[in-house]
Amino acid sequence: MNLTELNLDPHTIPAHVAIIMDGNGRWAKVRGLDRSQGHIEGVNTVRRITETASQLGVRYLTLYTFSTENWNRPKEEVDALMTLVGVAIARETPDLIKNNVRLAIMGDLKRLPQATLDLLRGCMADTAHCTGLTLNLAISYSSRWEITEAVKAIAAKAAAGEIDPESVTDETVSAHLAAPSIPDPDLLIRTGGDYRISNYLLWQIAYSELYFSPLFWPDFSGDDFISAVRSYQHRQRRFGLTGDQVENNEQK
Repeated sequence: MNLTELNLDPHTIPAHVAIIMDGNGRWAKVRGLDRSQGHIEGVNTVRRITETASQLGVRYLTLYTFSTENWNRPKEEVDALMTLVGVAIARETPDLIKNNVRLAIMGDLKRLPQATLDLLRGCMADTAHCTGLTLNLAISYSSRWEITEAVKAIAAKAAAGEIDPESVTDETVSAHLAAPSIPDPDLLIRTGGDYRISNYLLWQIAYSELYFSPLFWPDFSGDDFISAVRSYQHRQRRFGLTGDQVENNEQK
């Protein structure tokens, strides 16, 4: 993929892109289909966006696959989603290996059906040697769950005398989150036309650039992903500094 022809700067490709994949059910509804068909079509979108991100040189792609709140959906839909996740991962494993993509997962995994968890862990083991894009699935995940678990872990260490509460820093909290080895997202994309974060990576996206698309997730194409990255590259990331400070630092 020629980044120059795409009007992309190869030096400012976001290292980590996180996506809220919204709109599968509504995509199916407007077509008179069962919601499950939307989720199936959404898997196809995951494949093409993963391929596009890998080709662009994105290092980490985190997808909001299933939230802790999603457990409250009708049991039939939850069961179908869990089966779909496992089957899709097993089916895609050879292509992930071929494309040098490593699978990672994060979330309250003890709530997953054992069959689904086994398939996910099998893919993680099979792709562990891959050195390209890391595809990180946030499944049975919510940010409040994640932060609560981090607080409990830090509190337990403090109670045991392993850590001084006064020494706790931002870095301490980050180190106790669900995926401490993955850097914070540079860009967060949400499809489906809504403008909210939905309990997703609240700690990690403190300084992420946000991009909202009106498209339902099944309609989101590789070109749409590229447009989001292009929009990201036209923004100045200030991290609390002034624009002049950022420009002066870039010129040094």
